[in-house]
Amino acid sequence: MPLVNFAVSGAGTGVAQTVAVSGADHVIRTDAYPAFGGQDAHPSPLAYTLASLSSCNQVTAQVVAKELGITIESVRFDVSADLDPTTMTTGRESADATFQNLVIAAEITTDAPADRFDTLRDEVARRCPVSVLFTRAGVRITNDWTQVKPA
Repeated sequence: MPLVNFAVSGAGTGVAQTVAVSGADHVIRTDAYPAFGGQDAHPSPLAYTLASLSSCNQVTAQVVAKELGITIESVRFDVSADLDPTTMTTGRESADATFQNLVIAAEITTDAPADRFDTLRDEVARRCPVSVLFTRAGVRITNDWTQVKPA
C-alpha cells in the first residue's frame, strides 16, 4: 500500500499558534496555560495529543471491527496521562519529558462475543498509529476497555 502524506503548517506569536491542515479547510488553534506563557484561549498541544490518541483509537476500532464482523453501536474514550514539565521548563533532564501513567478507558457498546471484543481491543492497541507512536516512545499505555451490551 502506498504511503499517505499528512502535513500541517503552523504560525503564531508567543505560545499561541494557528495550524492549517494541508489539503483541507481545517484549522487548529493551540495555546498554553498561563504558567507556560499562554492565555489558555485554546487547547494546548498536549491536550490535542491526547485527543489524537482518543480519536485515532476510535477510527482504528471501526476499521478492525469491520474486519472482525463486529458492529460498534457507540464508543466513549477517556484518556488521561501525567506529565512532569521539568525538562521542558528548565532544560534539566532529571525528569521523563513525555507522558507517564497513560490510561485509555474505553466503553464500547457492541454485541460482539467476548473473544472478539478482546481481539478488537488488542488489535486497536497494536494497529492505532498514535498508540504505536506513544509505545515506541517508551510510554506505557494501560488499555482499560469495557464492553457495554446494546439496550
